[in-house]
Amino acid sequence: MKALSPTVAKVLKRLHYPLEIMLVCVRWYVAYPLSLRNLEEMMAERGIAVDHSTVHRWAIKLLPVLEKAFRRCKRPVGKSWRVDETYIKVKGQWTYLYRAVDKAGNTVDFLLRARRDKEAARRYFEKAIDQNGAPETVTIDKSGANLAGLHAVNAERETPIKIRQVKYLNNIVEQDHRAIKRRTRPMLGFKIFRCARILLSGIELMHMIAKGQMKDCGIGQAPAEQFYSLAL
Repeated sequence: MKALSPTVAKVLKRLHYPLEIMLVCVRWYVAYPLSLRNLEEMMAERGIAVDHSTVHRWAIKLLPVLEKAFRRCKRPVGKSWRVDETYIKVKGQWTYLYRAVDKAGNTVDFLLRARRDKEAARRYFEKAIDQNGAPETVTIDKSGANLAGLHAVNAERETPIKIRQVKYLNNIVEQDHRAIKRRTRPMLGFKIFRCARILLSGIELMHMIAKGQMKDCGIGQAPAEQFYSLAL
């Protein structure tokens, strides 16, 4: 049995269930279109009494740690990005999940923002470049905010990123949104922005694992095993 990562071990000090049970519940929650009450019932059928609010707490505590571990194992993405945003409801208000995939369909990065404007787009591009390196080309739709955000990023670069505004080329990222929206639908909207950001990062994490974006430590393992291995 491999040792737990120090960060996971620290989180577990405040949680009082076996790690295996917590990881299964959290993975099911971010991998499949299930509600927290569905999970409570499913665990009860297996003889495990766990309240739906407890599962939510596990997800909020564990997912940031697992995502950080995944970032160290993520395969590099291509240099041609397709960027778009999709709508996510938080506390009854629409917010914007910025996302990008490369031309092979691999997830580049994601960021939830309260607004859809130049500053939100610039912040997204900065995060994606910081985590994945700079692309050669970025394809966006006709969004003026995204264009302004990219121009702001290019203004500080010696080699500007090539910008293409061709809507049909973004079909690949628009199709990829569906996997995320399919998972968020049973959640019936988020109540807190911070929780929404964490849970969405978990959904994106499991989606990337399913697409084979985990290198080295994921060789020969099923997606579920790869997810669990992030705790070690």
